[in-house]
Amino acid sequence: MRYLKTLTTLLILAGLTLSASAALAADHIDSPAAVADPAADITDLYAWMSPDAEKVNLVLDVFPFADGEAAFSDAVAYVFHINSANEYGAEATETTIICAFTAGAAFECWAGDDYASGNVGDDSGIESDNGNMTVFAGLRNDPFFMEFVGFTETVDTVIGAAGGLQFDGAGCPQLDEATSNLLVGQLMSGAEGAAASDTFAGANVLSLVVQVDKSIVTPGGPLLGVWASTHAIQ
Repeated sequence: MRYLKTLTTLLILAGLTLSASAALAADHIDSPAAVADPAADITDLYAWMSPDAEKVNLVLDVFPFADGEAAFSDAVAYVFHINSANEYGAEATETTIICAFTAGAAFECWAGDDYASGNVGDDSGIESDNGNMTVFAGLRNDPFFMEFVGFTETVDTVIGAAGGLQFDGAGCPQLDEATSNLLVGQLMSGAEGAAASDTFAGANVLSLVVQVDKSIVTPGGPLLGVWASTHAIQ
């Protein structure tokens, strides 16, 4: 069983095997195991409502720094998990949307009784027979924005100072204003104080985009928790 990944987000509305560890944020520069299988390496998960609040839009991005030769894997299943409940803390009902790819760049997606199939890169999107689900899969510009050098320099600074930090009752470090301003400035700068830039500018990912009627994913109530995973097909 291979190591694979999960990513989680939240959204409020009006036979696979998995071995995974959780990540609660964007995740582009990763562990060796994930880097070795970029087609299964999740970079980001996005979820939001359509303007009329009748559709749920879901995006699962994989394959950081993808080039024109990058492809979804026919050995991996790509899964959106949508947990629906009536209120926070209540028992949730899970709905899954599962997509699989062939070596010939075709795909199939299932959401309950809804089914869609088509070819990777079809910009018009592929609709299910009843029109309750539309799917796109293909190469797209990476939407994530981050000054990664400034971030890593800030992390190194904090690690270096960790031994002398004092923490409050909530576990938060107590910093004086000068130190706080130094760290914020470092986060907002590039290498050695240079102007900040987007480390991922011009980079691409493989995007799996699904728009689904909210009735399919809200059997347990209008409050949704959305997470995604990639699975090795055994």
